[in-house]
Amino acid sequence: MSGHISPKTTYYAIFGSLMVLTATTVTAAFINLGSLNFPVALGIAILKATLVILFFMHLKYSSRLTKLICGTAFFFLVILFGLTLSDYLSRGWAAAPGGTAGAGTQVTVGPPAETAEEPAGEPQAAPEP
Repeated sequence: MSGHISPKTTYYAIFGSLMVLTATTVTAAFINLGSLNFPVALGIAILKATLVILFFMHLKYSSRLTKLICGTAFFFLVILFGLTLSDYLSRGWAAAPGGTAGAGTQVTVGPPAETAEEPAGEPQAAPEP
């Protein structure tokens, strides 16, 4: 198999980069960034995946056709994720059958709520006409 042979220093540099990015991911997980936690982690994951695809899978040194096929596969992956996400976000969060809480419903457990009704006592006779 003939192809481009990368020097070992490239692999060591990419490995070091992946380790630094992994440590960055772990550090970012412990920092409260509010709603930015997920985008930061996703961005770091995309960067790590790009490094692996380009260097360890040798896409950087591949032909244009191989790059086109990889890009097309990624394009359709984005479409599938987008369609799935649009379906997920457009659903209502109704209670599940049987009155139990459905997915995405916040359930709080605490003392029973006070009611304004008086407790039931002895049954009363109906008034006579």
